[in-house]
Amino acid sequence: MADQKTASEQGFNVKRFMEEVAAEMKKVSWSTKKELVTYTGVVGVAVVVVCALIWICDTFFARLFHIILR
Repeated sequence: MADQKTASEQGFNVKRFMEEVAAEMKKVSWSTKKELVTYTGVVGVAVVVVCALIWICDTFFARLFHIILR
């Protein structure tokens, strides 16, 4: 038993790594086209809403500072 090496002592095995990657990729749950389109739309709407909120806050504070510094 003393001649067995740990994984870190054996070094990097490219073939084993690629086999493990392939095995893990089979476990991945891929989205359908419909889900992908839906999620993309949700992200797009969220971006527009956040941009609008930032624009509103920026306009408000710009006018407020303009009034204060006038």
